[in-house]
Amino acid sequence: MTVDDRAAPRVVTTALAVRRLTLTRFRGYDSARLDSDQRPVALIGPNGAGKTNLLEAVSFLAPGRGLRGAKLAEVERIGSPPGSGWAVAATLDTPGGPVEIGTGREPHLGPPRPTDRDRRLVHIDGRPAKSQTALAEHVAVIWLTPAMDRLFVESSSGRRRFLDRLVFGFDPAHAGRLSRYEHTLRERARLLREGRFDQGWLGGLEDQMATTGVAVAAARREVIQRLRAACDRAVGPFPGADLAVAGAVEDWLDQGPALDAEDSLRRSLRDNRRRDAESGGATVGPHKSDLAVRHAAKDMPAALCSTGEQKALLIAIVLANARLLAAERGAAPLLLLDEVAAHLDPDRREALFGEILALGAQAWMTGTDASVFAPLAQEAARVFVDDARIRPG
Repeated sequence: MTVDDRAAPRVVTTALAVRRLTLTRFRGYDSARLDSDQRPVALIGPNGAGKTNLLEAVSFLAPGRGLRGAKLAEVERIGSPPGSGWAVAATLDTPGGPVEIGTGREPHLGPPRPTDRDRRLVHIDGRPAKSQTALAEHVAVIWLTPAMDRLFVESSSGRRRFLDRLVFGFDPAHAGRLSRYEHTLRERARLLREGRFDQGWLGGLEDQMATTGVAVAAARREVIQRLRAACDRAVGPFPGADLAVAGAVEDWLDQGPALDAEDSLRRSLRDNRRRDAESGGATVGPHKSDLAVRHAAKDMPAALCSTGEQKALLIAIVLANARLLAAERGAAPLLLLDEVAAHLDPDRREALFGEILALGAQAWMTGTDASVFAPLAQEAARVFVDDARIRPG
């Protein structure tokens, strides 16, 4: 059975798609350009060829530190002149029309110094953006990588990052709120670490943490409530997933209005200053929340499922997110799938391809074997990558 036979009716959207991608001093690429249309893109080549680096470049079109969570200096091509910076530029189709995005690390003149700021610059349609959070207004990106295979069994920080990436697509302002909360959290921790228990200063920071933190938790909670209905039933061979956000702030939101939750968080921060000074953080807040996922049919926590079931649950969540975004925002997000298709059985692989095509999503997929993408036929563009050289198929 072909992908087209299995695919659901296409969702009518104005696709979000990268039409041109240009790299400068990025990872293994000194310079490179890739032109594409709105079809999915299959990047094919041997391990170490530079396929994942292209996915990472696309991930920098959204707020954050990319799919590897890298520091900006780590992305710069080895062997480049010190402080020369790096850049990713792209032309995109979006529901709002064509958009030009440029982003990268600010170059430094002369040898790097400890006092140099590691700034990421962003330009949208040729104009500088105040911060990278402006990217969320134009681009939604979600990714799956081999490093995420243990997402359900490792620390909660990875699950929070995954959750926030989902929220960015529905609520672009979430990126700014999250950034402000994390900045204020660090400032409070610094004051406590230095033993500076100034009531006015700490009170002001804690007030901002309370208002911003509850807004962060509320946005996560709202998106998960929307996604739950799309995830709790199986789609083809992918299992249904039961989703929730677990944490003290979420509990307060369940019990009453947001203003009461703010008061509870503000009070908790004030009462735990001494304890937080010793631990170097904050005992309570949305930075402690967790994404709880269960296999719906088995009523089993994802962490206790098999490796294959965990991967299938992740894919099910990503596809549900894409369907919901396509319905609400008029376009599915860009999907970055690093070595995902090769590790699926044929039924799940064809179901994944069918969902991607039905959504009209531009998925960027990597693989070492071109035959993995054979079911897509001409529905996907093939790009061969070898030693950081790009050749259209």
